Amino acid sequence: MKRGKTKVFLTLLLSLALALPASIAHAATTITSNQTGTQDGYDYELWKDSGTTSMTLNSGGTFSAQWSGINNALFRKGKKFDSTKTHGQLGNISINYNATFNPGGNSYLCVYGWTKDPLVEYYIVDNWGTYRPTGTFKGTISVDGGTYDIYETTRVNQPSIIGTATFKQYWSVRQSKRSGGTISVSEHFKKWESLGMTMGKMYEVALTVEGYQSSGSANVTSHTLTIGGSGGGGGGGTPGTATKVEAEAMTKGGQYASNISSPFNGVALYANNDLVKYTQNFTTGTHSFSLRGASSNSTMARVDLKIGGVTKGTFYFGDSNPAVYTISNVSHGTGNQEIQLVCTSDNGTWDVYLDYLEIQ
Repeated sequence: MKRGKTKVFLTLLLSLALALPASIAHAATTITSNQTGTQDGYDYELWKDSGTTSMTLNSGGTFSAQWSGINNALFRKGKKFDSTKTHGQLGNISINYNATFNPGGNSYLCVYGWTKDPLVEYYIVDNWGTYRPTGTFKGTISVDGGTYDIYETTRVNQPSIIGTATFKQYWSVRQSKRSGGTISVSEHFKKWESLGMTMGKMYEVALTVEGYQSSGSANVTSHTLTIGGSGGGGGGGTPGTATKVEAEAMTKGGQYASNISSPFNGVALYANNDLVKYTQNFTTGTHSFSLRGASSNSTMARVDLKIGGVTKGTFYFGDSNPAVYTISNVSHGTGNQEIQLVCTSDNGTWDVYLDYLEIQ
């Protein structure tokens, strides 16, 4: 029941359970040489060793990148840490994004970062150009609607965040390319560790475009980084303390909400004020909420979480591949509380499909 209207750009909210300073959106700024900084609550960096580069810093986590004649260049926005905590101590990490990607040669669209003690450079690659990364094959992980091959490589006497060093690289490379959706970052970390690929203290996690001996461009049109709370991830296992409620078991409301059987057994919300709801009894006042869902197409779909009539956050789904999106450390009332999942920002270009809600 999609209604063909002009696609409207959706500005996404930076939702960090980790305490970040409140920020005011600034006008776009373009940088062309090596630079780091913070904008709208995101840490950014442009790094290159040669060639021509341009990075436009748009609102929130969004940015665009162009490069030509480079040897190696990285454009990224995310979060940098002080290398004192492991990913487990930071809590669940996930990214939801949409982008256009024109690699024009060897390039990656990925989640990228480093750890210290041990020093590790890591990649979760969703899309690539003429070269698909490889290395020593370690296994696979099925998460966020796709399967990733896992590799390990070693860099000897190469540039790093501590200077020239020898270090491991960890890779998760999606078997089929995409340029948008949810990346359950922590699920990759946990899988790597289960394969003996040791992670150190977190230095950085960022949505990244990297070019190598190539020319190309990319435009990240939406990007939400979530840090904090317990794990969620599409396919990483469910803690025994989680409460899971299927969407089709909830009460439907609104004019069009109805059950679906594809891409999963669940409920579709087709228009504003379509919703599902039920009553949950809480003995404590803080939980994390993970919703599995999907958009009806490649346009970002969204659904609000309301508890006791108060909007607590928004779930985002970047494409038609089912994925899990987590809102962490939500404060709410105790006792019986009505939980609603409500479609409120429909502009006619998408519908949202809901599978289940998990509370931890």
